Amino acid sequence: MELVDLLTPDGVVAASRASSKKQLLQDLARKAAEITGADERAIFDVVLERERLGSTGVGNGIAIPHGKLPGLKRLAGVFARLEKPVDFEAIDEQPVDLVFLLLAPEGAGADHLKALARVSRLLRDKRICEKLRGSDKAEAIYALIAEHAASHAA
Repeated sequence: MELVDLLTPDGVVAASRASSKKQLLQDLARKAAEITGADERAIFDVVLERERLGSTGVGNGIAIPHGKLPGLKRLAGVFARLEKPVDFEAIDEQPVDLVFLLLAPEGAGADHLKALARVSRLLRDKRICEKLRGSDKAEAIYALIAEHAASHAA
């Protein structure tokens, strides 16, 4: 499973105007609902519940909110680049401007962890993050992610 299996061009938000963590998660849930057909409120609730366990802000301006959703057919992702960073209660206390929401079916144990690892690997690459931050077109952002996935395929 590769990042391009999780993320479609429709799943990229190139210039989110969210001004808070809650608003950002609501926007991501709305976009994920459009892509997956799952209930927007259910997505938001699952992601918010995960955030209550501890922030998914992993540092360096990056967050990877995630959750398992009953009834979801396959792993799905939404990527957002924010116009202005928001406080995400990240581990390094830095605001977040790159976010990859990952949703998995309830029974997707190892696949969910593999997908999280792939997303994490992508967003640990400082060069990729610089390029993602410098791009305000969804097509260009998707192409960067797809290109990275292709060059790092196992």
